[in-house]
Amino acid sequence: MQVLEVPIPRLEKGRLLIRNHYSLISAGTEGSTVSAARKSLVGKARERPQQVKQVFDTLKSQGPVQTYRAVMKKLDSYSPLGYSSAGEVIKVADDVKGFAVGDLAACAGAGYANHAEVIAVPANLCVKLAPEANLKHATYNTLAAIALQGIRQADLRLGESCTVIGLGLIGQLTCLMLEASGIRVAGIDIDPYAVEMARVHCCELALERSTPGIVEKIRIFSGVSGADAVIITAGSSSLDPINFAGALARKKGRVVVVGSVPTGFSREPDYYRKELELRMSCSYGPGRYDPQYEEKGIDYPIAYVRWTENRNMLAFQELIYSGKIDIDYLSTHEFTLEKAAEAYDLILKRNEPFLGILLKYDTDKPLSAEKIIIGKGKTSGKVSLAFVGAGSYAQGNLLPNIPRDDHAVICKGVMTSSGTTSRRVAERFGFEFCTADENDIFLNNEINTVFIATRHDSHAAYVKKGLQAGKNVFVEKPLCLSEGELKHIEEILFDAGSSAPLLMVGFNRRFAPLAKMLKEMVGSGTVSMIYRINAGFIPPESWIQDPEIGGGRIIGEICHFIDFLIFICGALPVRVYATRLPKPDNLQDVVNISLEFANGSIGCISYFANGAVSLEKEYIEIYQAGTTGILKNFKELEIYGSGKTKHKKLINQDKGQKMMVESFTKVIKDGGRMPISLEETLNVSRTTFKVLESLRRREALSI
Repeated sequence: MQVLEVPIPRLEKGRLLIRNHYSLISAGTEGSTVSAARKSLVGKARERPQQVKQVFDTLKSQGPVQTYRAVMKKLDSYSPLGYSSAGEVIKVADDVKGFAVGDLAACAGAGYANHAEVIAVPANLCVKLAPEANLKHATYNTLAAIALQGIRQADLRLGESCTVIGLGLIGQLTCLMLEASGIRVAGIDIDPYAVEMARVHCCELALERSTPGIVEKIRIFSGVSGADAVIITAGSSSLDPINFAGALARKKGRVVVVGSVPTGFSREPDYYRKELELRMSCSYGPGRYDPQYEEKGIDYPIAYVRWTENRNMLAFQELIYSGKIDIDYLSTHEFTLEKAAEAYDLILKRNEPFLGILLKYDTDKPLSAEKIIIGKGKTSGKVSLAFVGAGSYAQGNLLPNIPRDDHAVICKGVMTSSGTTSRRVAERFGFEFCTADENDIFLNNEINTVFIATRHDSHAAYVKKGLQAGKNVFVEKPLCLSEGELKHIEEILFDAGSSAPLLMVGFNRRFAPLAKMLKEMVGSGTVSMIYRINAGFIPPESWIQDPEIGGGRIIGEICHFIDFLIFICGALPVRVYATRLPKPDNLQDVVNISLEFANGSIGCISYFANGAVSLEKEYIEIYQAGTTGILKNFKELEIYGSGKTKHKKLINQDKGQKMMVESFTKVIKDGGRMPISLEETLNVSRTTFKVLESLRRREALSI
C-alpha cells in the first residue's frame, strides 16, 4: 500500500472534478481487498478461483507469454481504493447541468470516488449539497445509498418490524433510516461493540447472535410470529445469516440480501413452509452498472423509476441535513491521507473497536496540474514517443513491444484518464513523465510520435490533433467512427502532401509470422478467402457495443479482418454485401460479409458472437490455384497442395503485435515505405461504413 502523487484526473464529458474534503473507508469491502492483496500468490489464487480458471483458459488459447503478460499486468497495476467521499466542485464539464464551481457535493462509485485529493465523477453519481452541509456526514453517501436500497427492497410499511443482521456501517445506517421511517427495528451482530452502539443509537432491540432464545425474543418483539422483513447487511462465507434470517421472518415475510453472503439456504423448515420471499438488493439502486445512466448521465423518468441511485443518495443527504437521523456517532476514527495505511492496519488487526473510519484531506494545499516526472530526461532520439491511453490492450500488446535495446527510441510521456494508470505505466515502461494534460504531449516539441490507445470515440480527435501538430501517429483500431471523421483525417493528410506525418492503424494480424508464411506459400493471383471469427458474447450495455463510444463490433473489430483479407489478396475491396442474424437486442454481431476485390479475389468474413466459448476464436482458409492454406488462431498453419502437406505450430499465439510496433518505429528511424499503405488504411474504414450501409439497405454496394 502506498500514498502516491499522480496526475489530476482528466475532466471528460458528463463529469465533475471534485476536491475531496473527506472520504470514507468501507471496512468490509476495502478490508477484504487489502487482505487479499497482502497474501501470497497462492493465497490470491485461493481467494479468486474464477480468475485462476481464466488464467488456464488463456494459457490454453494464447500460450505462456501472453498469459504471463496478462497476469502480471493485473498484479503490477495500482488499484485505487475508496468509493464514498464529499468535497468541493472545482471544475464542471460543459455538458453537465445543475452544478457550478464552488458547490459542495457528495460522491459515489468505485473507480470514481476514490481516496484521493481530486477525483473525476460522473454527474449522476454526485449529489449537490447545501452550502452549510456537514461534509463529514455527507461522506457516508455511498454506504447510506446501499442501505437505503435494501430498505426499499424490504417494502415495509409504517408500524411493521424489521430485523437487521449485521451491525457494521451499512447495518447501523439501515437501522437509523428504518427507525426514522416509523419501523420497529431489531439488530443482531456477533460483535458486542456493534451491538452496544446499535442499542444506544438506532435499535429498539439489539442482540448478540449468541443470545439464548434469540428467535423467540425477535418473535415477541415483532408482536406477530416473526419479523415482517429481515435485511442481511453482514458479510460472511457462512450459510448461517441466510438460514437464520429464515428462522426470524414471519410467514410470507421478506428476506433482503444486501451484504456479501451465500444464498444456498435450507429449503426446510423456514423458506418452504413460511413461503418466504428472498430479494437481492443491487448496490446503490436502479442505474447501478448501467453505463447509459452512470457514464452518459441519462436519467430514468421519475414516474417509472421513483428511486434511482442518485435519488437514494439525495434522500439520505436530506435526512442528515434535516436532522432526522444523527450519524455523528458513526465516525469513530479519522486519519490524514498520508497515514491511510494505519487505518487499514486498524481494520485488519482489529486491535480496537471501530465503525466509521474517515480520511481527511489538506484542502489548503495548493493543487498542481503539472506533469509528474518519473524518470530522468533523455536526449531525444529519432523516435521520441508518447502514449495517449494505456489500458489493458496497450499494456499487454503494445508497450511491451516498444524496442528497448535501441537508443534511437525514447519513451517520453504517458496520459490516461486515470492518474494511477498513468503513473504505473510510466514507472513500469520507463517513461519520463505522466500527465493529465494533452498539451504536455501534443504541444511538446521533444515528442515526434504518439500512440493512441483510448476508447474508440476519441480516436479521430486525437489522430487529428497529432497530425496537425506534425507528429507521427499510431492509433489502435478503429481509425474513426464516422465518414465525416474519416473525411477530415483525409483532408489533413492530403493538404500536408509529401510532408504529412506518418499514420498507421493497429492492424496487427498481417504482421503475424504465420500470416506472412500463409501469404508466401499460397502465392499471388486471385484467391478465395474464408475468415471465420468465433467472436464471443459481449453484453449490449458494454461500451464496445455502444455506437457512440465503441462504434459497435463491425467498426470496432471487423475492420481487423477486412485488413487481413486485403493483405492476403493484395488488392482493395470494391464491392460488399452483408447479412446478419436478426436479434432482439438489435446488435450487429452475428454477420456474414461478402467482399469482392479489385483483382478479382473474393472473400467471406463470418463473424459470429453466438458460438461455443471452447471453440478457437479465429479460423482462416485461403484457396488459390490448387493450393489451400488453413490458419488456426494464429498458432497453427497447414498448407495443402501438390506433394506433402506442410504444417507449422507455435508454442505461443502470435498475432503480430511485436513485428507491427517494430515495423512502425523502423520506418520513422530509417525511412522507407509504410508497412500498411495510406490507401489501404483509409479503405478499411470506408469498407466498414459500407458494411453497415449494406445491412441497412439489404443490398450489395460499391466501395
